[in-house]
Amino acid sequence: MSAVGGRDRTLPLRQGQYVETSSVPTVPAEELGEHLVGSRERGGRLAHLFGRRMPDGSVVIYAFVAFDAEARFEVTASRVQPDANGRLTYPAVTPHWPAAQAFEREIAEQYGVHPLAHPWLKPLRYHATDDGTAAPWGPFDPERPIPGDYPFYRVEGEEVHEVAVGPVHAGVIEPGHFRFQCHGEEVLHLEIVLGYQRRGAERLLLHPNQTRALSVAETIAGDASIGHALAFCTALEALGQSRVSLRAAAIRGVALELERLANHTGDLGALCTDVAFLPSSSYLGRIRGEFLNVTAEICGNRFGRSLLRPGGVRFDIPPELAERLRVRLEELQRETLEVLDLMFSQSSVLARFEGTGVLTEHQADEIGMVGPAARACGCRRDVRCDHPHGVFQFSHIPMAVETTGDVYARAAVRWLEVRRSLEFLLETLGNKAEGPTFRPLGALRPSAMAFGVSETWRGEAMHVAFTDEGGDLAFVKAKDPSIHNWFGLALALRGVPVSDFPVCNKSFNLSYAGHDL
Repeated sequence: MSAVGGRDRTLPLRQGQYVETSSVPTVPAEELGEHLVGSRERGGRLAHLFGRRMPDGSVVIYAFVAFDAEARFEVTASRVQPDANGRLTYPAVTPHWPAAQAFEREIAEQYGVHPLAHPWLKPLRYHATDDGTAAPWGPFDPERPIPGDYPFYRVEGEEVHEVAVGPVHAGVIEPGHFRFQCHGEEVLHLEIVLGYQRRGAERLLLHPNQTRALSVAETIAGDASIGHALAFCTALEALGQSRVSLRAAAIRGVALELERLANHTGDLGALCTDVAFLPSSSYLGRIRGEFLNVTAEICGNRFGRSLLRPGGVRFDIPPELAERLRVRLEELQRETLEVLDLMFSQSSVLARFEGTGVLTEHQADEIGMVGPAARACGCRRDVRCDHPHGVFQFSHIPMAVETTGDVYARAAVRWLEVRRSLEFLLETLGNKAEGPTFRPLGALRPSAMAFGVSETWRGEAMHVAFTDEGGDLAFVKAKDPSIHNWFGLALALRGVPVSDFPVCNKSFNLSYAGHDL
């Protein structure tokens, strides 16, 4: 056996492939951190880390490390057994690789596994362990007010004060508690507490009716319905050894990019609102609705609900509809780019964006950020380019990258992606892809594992599915990109005036529900 981190202790895997669960190589729990550091030194990125309870009371931790330059993932398992006192412990990965911090907090909360020497083992979502045992920070008490009953970090000193925002916010945004430690106007530290949106979505994904399960996947993060549905379908299609036709893959790609356009234009308009530039704010808000309406023309739902299904799609885009959508998108392209050019040429807008909420590439890489927020820091990671699947194997969308890591960079990445998504849509709708829109899914492989990843407009979503001996779904682990990026928002606020929080927050626009599951 090779040294820790060697390739023979990992399983190379690409989406669309399945493996027998028993074939995943295992690493002793006490060596997991060192092993993953070895993977990192070979150019890996921590894409996922999660636990699964076994019938014997042990917990198996699965690690997915992405090697983006090689378009593959490496999978490792590590079993944590109860010690003589019945406690589940292992040396934490986070001190070696900070990107693991939220994942290890989740494992601790769900399974009562204590990652020893974890630097900040606070609750992630405030829920009981799956078997009723005590989490590392104490037993679950249903009478305790949760999740607000938490000892927030505090800075003491003259002229230091605390600003609390939430958990109930103005408007219709989701609940989350933000606690700022400020010296005058300057933010010294921001602590974010989530968990108010916990719904137990992963257990609902195990519904034997795949249509019901898919409707849950679509609502993990409601504004990323297509992205999550695509990841879930890809995992099931791998287990069912089903090949989606190029036509169905093209329709999926069209829906995914329409979802990206609607959210990016909406975010850019909201950023204009936060800096009081109302002309672009108003126009972009309307244009967002136009992109949602284009999606509704395809499937009858503005968010793309019920468009995807395992094995393909439910709705076709016949030639006459494709041409009508092309004409409409050409007009929207002209309008959108004109409004965005106006926005990015205004000195009053740029003055508020540039140098605000800065994150370096090193910081973003250390904490494992993904999506536009990571690309704005110079991190080159995009599932459509690095791990192409479906239509993206044939239609390449150039990666949009900035380097300054501030609000301007996060807005500029969206601006570039709007341009490129529109070009992709006009090209794809102009080509007549062949094949049926749906092929029935075969029986799922028994005792197997497969995964699907998609580049949602926020970043990389991943769904990992396991089957039992009878070929039924036994366990599904879903990941929204927000779990990677919430800590990035906290870091970006350090040294920033507290009045800039709204524009910083909107430049990330993370999902509370996607984090809380």
